[in-house]
Amino acid sequence: MGKSYDYVIVGGGSAGCVLANRLSEDGVARVLLIEAGGRDLHPFIHIPLGMGKMHERDMFNWGYATDREPNLNGRRIEAMRGKVLGGSSSINVMAYTRGHRGDYDRWAQKGALGWSYADVLAYFKRCETWEGGENAWRGGSGPVGTEFAKTRDPIYDAWIEAANAAGLPVTDDYNGRQQEGFGRGQYTIRNGYRSSASNAYLRPARGRRNLTVATRAEASRVLMQGTRATGIEYRNGQGQTVAARADREVILCAGAFNTPPLLMRSGIGPASHLADMGIKTAIDLPVGKNLQDHLAVMISFARRDGSTFRQEMRFDRMAVSMLRAYFFGSGPGTVVPGGLHAFIKTRPELAVPDIEFMFRGAPADTHLWFPLVRPAYRDGYGIRPTLLHPDSRGQILLRSTNPSDPPRIVYNFFSAPDDLPRLREGFKRGRIVAYQQAMNAFRDSETSPGPQVKTDADIDAFIRQTAITAHHPCGTCAMGIGPQAVTDPQLRVRGAERLRVVDASVMPDLVSAHINACVLMIAEKAADMILGKPPLPADLAA
Repeated sequence: MGKSYDYVIVGGGSAGCVLANRLSEDGVARVLLIEAGGRDLHPFIHIPLGMGKMHERDMFNWGYATDREPNLNGRRIEAMRGKVLGGSSSINVMAYTRGHRGDYDRWAQKGALGWSYADVLAYFKRCETWEGGENAWRGGSGPVGTEFAKTRDPIYDAWIEAANAAGLPVTDDYNGRQQEGFGRGQYTIRNGYRSSASNAYLRPARGRRNLTVATRAEASRVLMQGTRATGIEYRNGQGQTVAARADREVILCAGAFNTPPLLMRSGIGPASHLADMGIKTAIDLPVGKNLQDHLAVMISFARRDGSTFRQEMRFDRMAVSMLRAYFFGSGPGTVVPGGLHAFIKTRPELAVPDIEFMFRGAPADTHLWFPLVRPAYRDGYGIRPTLLHPDSRGQILLRSTNPSDPPRIVYNFFSAPDDLPRLREGFKRGRIVAYQQAMNAFRDSETSPGPQVKTDADIDAFIRQTAITAHHPCGTCAMGIGPQAVTDPQLRVRGAERLRVVDASVMPDLVSAHINACVLMIAEKAADMILGKPPLPADLAA
């Protein structure tokens, strides 16, 4: 064994950054954080509008793709995940959505004891500094800055008016008293800069002598003595194999795609699959099963009037805006071109919303332009219906025992009979809103799929050909108490000692939201569990 620590954390994403901060807070416990990516130094990470270039150039991304999906016309779907300090919180669109209170009550009812809404609300509040100030639902002094969208575009007011005309609810704060409805967007931005987990949690802790951060360090396996985790073996940036000892706990925060392969290579997983890979089984658990994600499809329109955003995309203006954003945290470069999210129920008897509408304020072919050099793009916008609670389940499998080989990602989208009809219904509802009179001043032609796509069969064919994920994978090390649970409600790997998982893989199922806020909350709550602290008091009033 190499150097010894109290805690070894694998994965410097959202959960890993939270734990690195909280577990080293006393200045005594020796903490090692291992991250496969590099440091988050690039300006595109910190300037909110820089996310477009990161996605376009595939920067700070593991570069994963699914196996061919038979119910999506055999397509391989890209599966972006952050590979940098801060993980996906350093490259995502910064949307801050917690989900419906019923999501967490459902978890508790199914065996994730201690994870009801009353149990987790205080941890959500501990995570954030909400620009509107602390109240019964929002935090006022946490590490992550959250704010309303700063987009100044009348199209978002028109969407709200259209929702009212279509008989859909509107909410003042979808992270507050009422989640259901159309609401002004909220983002993890603070003082004009991305409030990633790295910026919010890790950066303030980097000066602690008891915290070591190893970047470009890829974990290969958990070191085990029988069923007890003793450390981590990883390859460092120089290509050397290093063993780090954990005297208290090994904590895996590598995410829904990367935590399962790490466990499997360590002999923890489905015995039949491990045998196929030539790995001796130490603990037979359904690791990698229960994979879920939000599947979404876009309805796009050409825009009748010209948006302010397109004017700002003129090369000289944007160059100045990016400099202002980087050096001063001000100007158009600090504003995400999206100002709305909507969470709706397609049937009134549902306990939680089953469809989210995401809104795009610019067309897919947005680019810099300049007179006489490159013409401006045709302006456009879109509404993106998203299936929040699919019944289909996939799995993560090893491709080989080589840690450098990417995992196999098998979603099995639309393998459950109700998923496609429910997304189709979300598509129809989105179209109804998009064609309300309030949108007439903005709506030109429907560019995708186009007015010729009318029947259920037409819509289904369009969905199968174009649907992609919203990049919210979860569930592959689900917590609970039944035989399908990999982790218990304390996030300990069942049958193992001193081994815990803290990331999106422990979510039993999807919440009615983007998942980054949920992962931050999980890590905050896990920190108290690991340190043996009593949980924050249940918030029954809210």
